[in-house]
Amino acid sequence: MARCEQTLFNAPGEALALTDAARLFLSSEKEIRALQAPSFDEHLQAALNCYSFAIKVYIEMNQPVMAASLCLELGNALKEMNRPGEAIVHFQRAAELQTQMPIEALLSMGEIATCKILTRDYDGALSVFTEMQLMCQERGLQLPGTTSPIGAFLDIVAKCEISRVLLLMLLEPPPQKLLPEHAQTLERYAWESFDPHSQVTFLPENVFLLLQSIVMACQEKDTESLKSLQTELWPFLTAEQNHLLHLVVLERIAPSGQGI
Repeated sequence: MARCEQTLFNAPGEALALTDAARLFLSSEKEIRALQAPSFDEHLQAALNCYSFAIKVYIEMNQPVMAASLCLELGNALKEMNRPGEAIVHFQRAAELQTQMPIEALLSMGEIATCKILTRDYDGALSVFTEMQLMCQERGLQLPGTTSPIGAFLDIVAKCEISRVLLLMLLEPPPQKLLPEHAQTLERYAWESFDPHSQVTFLPENVFLLLQSIVMACQEKDTESLKSLQTELWPFLTAEQNHLLHLVVLERIAPSGQGI
């Protein structure tokens, strides 16, 4: 059907038929996996090809939003199939196609960070969260006369800040390998430089103080305090952040030596 639409120069019809074909191939792949039947991923490869052609057609039609939605659909399907490493490429492409829509681009970047955490690329996840925070401050809506983001951008900045602090505690980069933007983040939580008036404005006070205590407990290698703080901080974090905090605690109890 898609080939017929192509010969008729009907690009929207071609993209729609290719998308339908991709979803049917994907559905077959999921069915085979559910049955645990032997497979060479041929249906998945066919689905990837159909999605790629449909995305290409939408880009040629100058419809990046539709192309990005298919990239996200494919990325989410791969993530559900326990292939987060392969999903990263498609989320990355979605973010690139959403340059005119900062919020959507940030959500796609959040998916990239999640996939990197699932593949244990914690350094890569830290870079993505740092990039997201910078993007919020550069392109987000701000209060007049200030550099403070508002609305959804503020929520994303807060989420990135917490995740970045936990990842830095997990990776423990030595001072000579600590990037300036990461050093600046850690300085905000150092007790020596603590000033009540310069508190991080985008985090609730109790979350900020608990995070500061986490940083101090990690620096002092105080495992018992860390366990206690984990219990207190647990309700304020997302499932992903709680997973990172759990890894931080495990690393302090039994160091793996797999830091930065």
